[in-house]
Amino acid sequence: MNGAHDMGGMHGMGPIDTDPDDPPFHAEWERRAFAVTLALGFHGRWNIDTSRHARENRPPPEYLGSSYYELWFKAAEKLALDTGLITAEELATGVPRSVSDTPPPDPERVAAILRKGSSARLPDTVPPRFKAGDRVLVRDVTTPRHTRVPRYCRGRIGTIGRDHGVHIFPDTHAHGEGTKPQHCYSVRFTGRALWGDAARENDTVLVDLWDDYLEPAP
Repeated sequence: MNGAHDMGGMHGMGPIDTDPDDPPFHAEWERRAFAVTLALGFHGRWNIDTSRHARENRPPPEYLGSSYYELWFKAAEKLALDTGLITAEELATGVPRSVSDTPPPDPERVAAILRKGSSARLPDTVPPRFKAGDRVLVRDVTTPRHTRVPRYCRGRIGTIGRDHGVHIFPDTHAHGEGTKPQHCYSVRFTGRALWGDAARENDTVLVDLWDDYLEPAP
């Protein structure tokens, strides 16, 4: 969707803070918001793409006026309500009125996944539409739904740099419409292809893009 979260290439947002010593959490409530989000997600009522869309799908004043973990917590509240994990009364009062029939996630399995991480790569033998070196045009995807194609590269021409293999397609996965397995590529764009002659001559940008976002360049 074309929301306030898609800030790539926008002016006036200030420099990106890349302090390597910045702690992951700045307050105890942020740590708890992160933990609650993960705990709720392990119930299996939604997936990672659904949760991303829930964070992004906010009115611009609310999105820009919220901190990172405020957006996480707001999304967790919405998803828990929408999927029936909690009721509006329980959320308002903080008092549980019912017992969920969903078994709690296995703590050992949760800990193992968090230690190892999980790969989104699928074993499917879906054939690729492109190979390294192919020139591709990014489709002008304009949708109110979830998508992972940034606005700044839509309608631009780039070159396939690497095939990451077959992955879940986030645009359908976020809305419960299946995984639609397809290849995801690292696509290289010159700075000038994205920003025009004002960009430095040797700048390049790499963007991970799925098959459905691309077509052969003319």
